[in-house]
Amino acid sequence: MCMGSAMEWSDVKVFLAVARAGSLGGAARAIGSTQPTMGRRLRALESALGQTLFQRGRAGFVLTEEGEAVLGHAQRIEEEALSMERRLAGGDASLSGLLRISSSDWFGVHVLSPWCAEFIAAHPGVTIELITDTRLFSLARREADIVFRIAPFQESQVVQRRFMRLEYGLYVGRRHRLALPPKGAGLQLLTMNAAFEDLPDVAWFKRKFPEARTVFGSNSREAQARMCQAGAGVAVLPCALAEALGGLRRVDVHDAPPSREVHVGFHEDLRRTARVRAFLELADRKVG
Repeated sequence: MCMGSAMEWSDVKVFLAVARAGSLGGAARAIGSTQPTMGRRLRALESALGQTLFQRGRAGFVLTEEGEAVLGHAQRIEEEALSMERRLAGGDASLSGLLRISSSDWFGVHVLSPWCAEFIAAHPGVTIELITDTRLFSLARREADIVFRIAPFQESQVVQRRFMRLEYGLYVGRRHRLALPPKGAGLQLLTMNAAFEDLPDVAWFKRKFPEARTVFGSNSREAQARMCQAGAGVAVLPCALAEALGGLRRVDVHDAPPSREVHVGFHEDLRRTARVRAFLELADRKVG
């Protein structure tokens, strides 16, 4: 591999982001940049290395043979750099600096945001970055410091535990009068889109009302709740979300939708980081 100049850590991040996303737009979103900037930096990197790292085509950005050769080295550089960053962050005993927190959209808006406001008021030296996304952010790559999610963590070196139980209920708009037919004939369902059809509450919904018609699907729980408020149909929602929004009425059913566990995790290198510990202590008080 011919190198016109030394590759910097910022160059490695650009290369890996494009390799993982397969597009400039996806890579830009992953590292908080813009598509034109990513394109410019990638061209500069290829020029510096004297190699074409990606084939550009309809399938997106695909690694060339030279790019494949660079990939393993880049991943090892990333692992070492992130390990150093985590170690340095883990030794920070001061309540200051940046704290990245990730969760689903509605949980971040309606549960975590009020806690963040209280935390910042108590610890003004901390800046919180709250990222709400259906994507599972990597703790190892420091995409987040604390992650709240439904599924347990599969990553190694993650300290995790069950945080709270979420109860779910069947809801309609407060002004919506509803008689539940035995198999749901005539009901209009507001539910998750096809990418999430294996979730327990979605399966319960379809099993409970096999003759109902799905009229709205979304990966956003809040979008479902807003449609439900407007009287567009019935929805299975987290009770905490329904209570936070208002304008909804819970429908009594013999067998309620299944509840879910929320798990919280952080990388073990951040175990002694003061801002991580302090936020988790506040969160525990809120649900305790």
